[in-house]
Amino acid sequence: MSTEIAGPTPVEPLTGPVKPVKPVKRRTGRLGRVGALMAGNIAGRIGALGALGLATVLVARAGGPALVGGFTLVRILPGVVSHLANCGLPGAAPYFLVKQDYDQARVRPTLAVLTVGGACVAALSWLLLSPLLYGLFFESFGHGVALAAAVPCFTQGFVSVGQRLLQGTGDMRGASLAIAVEEAVYLPMYLLLLVAWYGMGMVLAGLVLADVAAAAWIAVRLWRRGFFAGWSRPDPRLGRKIAGYGMRGQIGSLIDLLNLRLDVAFLGAMAGPAALGVYTVASKFAELVQLPGLAVNYVLYPDFANQDRATAGRRTARLILPALGVSVLAALVLALLTGFVLPLLFSQAFDGAVRPTYILLCGLATFGVSGLVMAYMYGVGRPGAASMAQGVGLIATVVLDLILIPRHGTTGAAIASAISYTVTTVVVLGYFAHIHRRTA
Repeated sequence: MSTEIAGPTPVEPLTGPVKPVKPVKRRTGRLGRVGALMAGNIAGRIGALGALGLATVLVARAGGPALVGGFTLVRILPGVVSHLANCGLPGAAPYFLVKQDYDQARVRPTLAVLTVGGACVAALSWLLLSPLLYGLFFESFGHGVALAAAVPCFTQGFVSVGQRLLQGTGDMRGASLAIAVEEAVYLPMYLLLLVAWYGMGMVLAGLVLADVAAAAWIAVRLWRRGFFAGWSRPDPRLGRKIAGYGMRGQIGSLIDLLNLRLDVAFLGAMAGPAALGVYTVASKFAELVQLPGLAVNYVLYPDFANQDRATAGRRTARLILPALGVSVLAALVLALLTGFVLPLLFSQAFDGAVRPTYILLCGLATFGVSGLVMAYMYGVGRPGAASMAQGVGLIATVVLDLILIPRHGTTGAAIASAISYTVTTVVVLGYFAHIHRRTA
């Protein structure tokens, strides 16, 4: 984790609308700025994945595949519930913070109220669903773990929205650092608790403490930028508009999350924690190929929101082939490393993760294109179109998981996900061509 924690040089409080980034006359200047922001975002994501990978290794060494499976469940399932409850706020926040049409003195407190409300709804929803969740996922860990997982449902919302508040206020450096901080702070919490505690309770407590620390760090960063200065009253009408925009994109965000994690849920329910632990190792390593696409999406979303549709569309079209090339190259590099790295980091108990990794890399090789086009759709105010495209991929995931996992286990889950990723990219490109043709 970077040691640059104190935040940037103080700037003027954000008492008015966030000003759009002024266009740079020279093409090289714009590309240089975007390249630097992408490099910082990729570095933050690498730091986060490195910290998560190290945490997974420590958990695996301490408790084997079963504890890794439990660790995965309490990281992923509360996140799904949190995403459902916050009305798509992480996706909507940057749009409303960037656009000059909205009074920032009302936007910022409205976003804060929505954040707290979403966190409360997430925790309450988990408690209501806990009997079902216990029977499906947590029976081997006990009722206490199933109930206590309501706490990360509450805390994760502040971290996910806080990162996007940094993005929307123009603190791209802080937003990239926040990605790394979210995962990196878990390591000291885990090691501290491991001294006197062992098992799923310790894993869950570490996750909650890490969320609290990351949210506090983000809040300090926002305070230094003047985010909390000059607030007016929250605006219910604006809140409904933010929620409406967020919900249109929320469907896609949830679908994307399910496309990434539904195989995990099915494996946990059908094959047990041990198979889930093996597959977790494969999926986490394969998902490294997403880094360029995620960085493109994170950096260009605010840029596209500041441009007219025709300009944003032409820019997106020019970047499709380069984005595909970078993703394919990343997938090839990771494929070459798989057979060496996985046995080195993990014990022989995880040898079954190698084949699923190869399969997942094939499907994720087009992710750079998806990330680029999704940034365009959100930036031009069409999150619903992105959600519809992702829905097609979700249908493929559900059908193929139900067919393949009972017969082929982790390999079947990997095949289902790989096909789903590819289908999603093809459909997203079709929607982009339709939208761009109408605005060109």
